[in-house]
Amino acid sequence: MTVHRDWELHYGVDDVLRSQAADPDSIRARRPRLVAITDEALERGRSLVEPLVLTHKFAVKSIRHNRITIEGGGHFTGPLITEHLGGAESIMVMLCTIGDKLGWEATAESASNLSLGFALDAVGSAAVHALSAAACNAIERQAAATGLQTSLPLSPGMKGWGVDPGQHEIFSLIDPAEVGVTVMPTLEMHPLKSVTAVIGVGAEIAIKGAICDYRPLDDTCRHKIA
Repeated sequence: MTVHRDWELHYGVDDVLRSQAADPDSIRARRPRLVAITDEALERGRSLVEPLVLTHKFAVKSIRHNRITIEGGGHFTGPLITEHLGGAESIMVMLCTIGDKLGWEATAESASNLSLGFALDAVGSAAVHALSAAACNAIERQAAATGLQTSLPLSPGMKGWGVDPGQHEIFSLIDPAEVGVTVMPTLEMHPLKSVTAVIGVGAEIAIKGAICDYRPLDDTCRHKIA
């Protein structure tokens, strides 16, 4: 397993608003005070983000029905998995987290200023989204340098790959403690602003659709409006 620590994340007020399923143009026109609160939260929150990414690559051994078996005996199951990773030669497993500091700040602030606390929480959502995107881009560049392609990043909870078994399958392969993440019996991760994903790597990866096509809430998918 490899832990990646140095990340330059790009996100701004509009990204924070989108993380709340809000349209930035509409908010700027109708609720300028909310934009100001978001800007304040962004300035306070940036220094509290501690981005870490844990990755590990596994060679694909076999593909049968809705199951992909990888080296070491691990596996991924479900129609989404075989649809997008069926042509993969290897699978990169990824865990991204921004740490606990921003979450603690959001909780503490909510006791006296609910709007600012909510905005700080949204900064965390935007930050972990930016971290995940940066990590996926890095994996894509690394693959391209060797003439390979990458699939869409797939996360447990997308249509066709449930949180259970998805999270169980991922955490049977990597140790979240390497980046300070714990997994509850409910499969919830702490820090809350943490995400997992798998990415297929190979010479003949078929890109089918977009991430938002497989999200439970297509109309509020931030990838669609980012």
